[in-house]
Amino acid sequence: MQQAKIWDADTAHRYDTPGTGMFAPEVLGPTVDRLAHLAGVGAAVEFAIGTGRVAVPLAERGVSVTGIELSLPMVERLRTKVDEVTIPVIMGDMATTVAPGEYTLVYLVYNTISNLLTQTEQVECFRNAARHLAPGGRFVVELWVPELRKLPPGQAATVWQSEPDYIGLDTYDVLHQHVVSHHFRFDDTTQAKLFRSPHRYIWPAELDLMAQLAGFELETRHADWAGAAFTAESRSHVSVYRIPETQ
Repeated sequence: MQQAKIWDADTAHRYDTPGTGMFAPEVLGPTVDRLAHLAGVGAAVEFAIGTGRVAVPLAERGVSVTGIELSLPMVERLRTKVDEVTIPVIMGDMATTVAPGEYTLVYLVYNTISNLLTQTEQVECFRNAARHLAPGGRFVVELWVPELRKLPPGQAATVWQSEPDYIGLDTYDVLHQHVVSHHFRFDDTTQAKLFRSPHRYIWPAELDLMAQLAGFELETRHADWAGAAFTAESRSHVSVYRIPETQ
């Protein structure tokens, strides 16, 4: 399952769900508020900008946003919302592709860093974020916490959502820290649609070490974009890393 093939035209067409899911105001609003605050008067880069779920409202808040994206169909979907002048996009991999200029903020939302399937690529993603940032600049990562405590011996899958028209489950390869997310969608017929995406999961402590290798310091970690406390029961986190003012 190569990332460029996963995020194809069909996926891009189905990705946007205005007003619901990750596009719901209660989800998107705090995300944009926090990122706008962190960007300040500077510019931002979104790694894996996709269809612009976050970048478009962030640009509407007055933040200059540039995107990096691997999938052309996702960018084509973005272009139905804003033009290249409003939000320029550099095509390429978020671990190696560099956007011109200097920025106060780089961000990765909705678990996207886990789309990089090796530890080496994930470390390079941190280093790439550092290349873009001025001293004092921040790299924000939104990521889920692996739910291995739900796996009894001999079981390799967890169901993390079950609705009348949807089942979401993850299958784990704990030896290689790999997980495949399976999204089953149902309608009134006997047919189901399946979307799968592979990931390499990262523990928070491992993420912090990746950040240190790239010259970052952990500034804050919360359980959500609104600033809830991160605890042992938190299912995800928003971690803010900062390049020191002086190296």
